[in-house]
Amino acid sequence: MKKPNLDHAALLVLLAVICALPFVATGYVLYVVNLLMVFVVLALGMHVVIGEAGQFALSHTAFYGIGIYTAGIINATWHPPFVVSILAGGLLSAVLGYLIGFLALRMRDIYLALATFAFGEAMQWVFLNWDGVTGGSNGMRLQPAELFGLKLTNDLQAYPFVIGLTALMLWATVAISRSQFGSALRAVRESDVAATAMGINARAMKQSAFAISGAFAGVAGGMYTLFVSFIHPESLGFQTTILVLTMVVVGGIGSVRGAVAGAITFGIISELLRQALSVQEIIYGAILMGFMMFKPRGLFADRKSRAARPAAQDGLGGSAVRPGVAERSHA
Repeated sequence: MKKPNLDHAALLVLLAVICALPFVATGYVLYVVNLLMVFVVLALGMHVVIGEAGQFALSHTAFYGIGIYTAGIINATWHPPFVVSILAGGLLSAVLGYLIGFLALRMRDIYLALATFAFGEAMQWVFLNWDGVTGGSNGMRLQPAELFGLKLTNDLQAYPFVIGLTALMLWATVAISRSQFGSALRAVRESDVAATAMGINARAMKQSAFAISGAFAGVAGGMYTLFVSFIHPESLGFQTTILVLTMVVVGGIGSVRGAVAGAITFGIISELLRQALSVQEIIYGAILMGFMMFKPRGLFADRKSRAARPAAQDGLGGSAVRPGVAERSHA
């Protein structure tokens, strides 16, 4: 007798909850769900560049902010359908991500992390000081997004569009992971030299990963403008980067389901800690360090990858070979 597929059952339950939520939830609950969906798209974008391509980048929040301000400015100036403003934010973030990807051609590991962190800090400085465009330290009031004359003025109206965009980005991530392109990204993650020997253009793969990751972050920023009316540059600092990185690491690096589960879990935790802003970074940092030290594969990594670990033991002392070589990432 065929065993029931727990993943399919969980998916059906999730779909039922998503469909029923607008009829039973309060405005605050819908706001939190919308925010969680933004975190999911952010985590999926970081999954592409870190989990699939193995490029340790810390510039994700910068692209997220670019998506927010681009969509916000376009909405306020021309009032197009929000699809246009979100696509514009995603495209601009993708182009800048591709350019930042040049750093990955000359740097790796901690040096790449520091360089991309510097870019993120530079962009926050721009957000804080470009008063004529971003509003500077006063922040920027976001105009309601529009779709053919319909203005999205509350969380309930934005909810179906946020859910739809999240589903689209999740589908795109799974498609990338299961494609030959995704296999090429993982080959580059394991070894530039080996990937090049197999005929893979490692330079193009790295830059493509940065571009795709930037596009995801830009789209997440555009999604944010659908249900939020104000943005301040302080919310686009290093703390947000650490939060998204924690989602991916704790969820399971290289796992799509891990990125989604980590985003939802830590999105809820961040909302619960909203009144404890002074200790949030300490808590996230401690959790991140703990998982990197004691459970580097994360909580929600694919079971098949975990099961492959014993087979990767060598014959001397039982130490495992480098996990990425023996284990492949699974969606």
